[in-house]
Parts: sequence; C-alpha cells; structure tokens
Amino acid sequence: MGSLPASGVLVVLSGPSGVGKTAISEKVIERGNYVRAITATTRSPRDGEQDGVDYHFLSREAFEERIGQGGFLEYAEVHGNLYGSPRADIEKQQQQAHAVLLLIDVQGAKTLREQDVDALHVFLEPPGLEELQRRLADRGDETSEEMELRLENARAELEQKNNYDHCVVNDDLEQAADRLVRILEEEWQRRVGQ
Repeated sequence: MGSLPASGVLVVLSGPSGVGKTAISEKVIERGNYVRAITATTRSPRDGEQDGVDYHFLSREAFEERIGQGGFLEYAEVHGNLYGSPRADIEKQQQQAHAVLLLIDVQGAKTLREQDVDALHVFLEPPGLEELQRRLADRGDETSEEMELRLENARAELEQKNNYDHCVVNDDLEQAADRLVRILEEEWQRRVGQ
C-alpha cells in the first residue's frame, strides 16, 4: 500500500478512551509520511509513557499559563485532567510537510470544527462497549469507578460519530490501520486534485 505524500494535512483522530487511538496511529505512522502531534496533559504518566514522546506532561499551573498565552489550538478538561493541542508544535509539524495525526477526544474535535480549523476528522469506534470495557480493564491502571466513568463518557461520545468525515471501527488493529490509511490517501488525492 502506498503512503500519503508529504503534506500539511491535519488529521483529527478521536474516539472513546481505550478505542486504540495511539495503537492505530503507531501502525499508520509505520506505513508512510505521517507524524503524531504530541498533545499536552496534566494527568500523571502511565507506566512506560515518556514526556515529549507520549504526551507533554505539565503541571496544572503550567498548562493554565499556556492557555493564557494562547498556546493551544484546543484544550478541554477530561476525566478531571486537562488535555490540549500545542499550537506551535502542530504548526511546525505542518510546515515540515507532514500529515499530522492529532489524537484528541470529541470535545477537542468539536472545538476545532467550531473554530473552522482545516482538518480531516476521523472517528475511531470500538466494535462494541463490551470490547471497550475489556480494553480498559486490560490497562489495569484505573479503579472500577474511573472505568465506569470512561464507559459512561464513551456512550455519549459514540453519539457524536456522525459529526465526523469518516468512521473507522477498530475491530482488528491492522485492518483498522489499513482502512485509515486508505481514507488518508483518498483525502490527499482529493486535496491535490489528482
């Protein structure tokens, strides 16, 4: 399968927590000219996560200071933590002629649509809520109350999928990544008019 030629396309990839946004983005990046925007958060790192690789881990005070400086394309509070898309980092990646995958929740995607940010919006959907619950449980880093909150939020987020340009069901990681790459290649063809 070919890869999307280098471009400045911003690709908003969102869906419920545990749907596989990071895993799919890693598979897509392996297939071509893609980079993942590193978003910022005030939550604590999970085991194995690295600052500047998985997220920019910030204190709430530092995050709020960046908000005041207009440092985020979008930001939201999710599950008690702040998450945001650093404006300068994403603009730099776009200037370097890469397709930039921005992994954000539905709140952030809605904000970008409302701000008329030029982006392709793709919703990742789990094959079912039972599978999503299993994936969240496999993480092993949340209490049952936290997991129930994520599932409750997932139900509400799934209702937003029709607001996206495309929807990809993550029933199989490789197949879902292939479907996403095809969507991105079609978008590239549409944008360059070939």
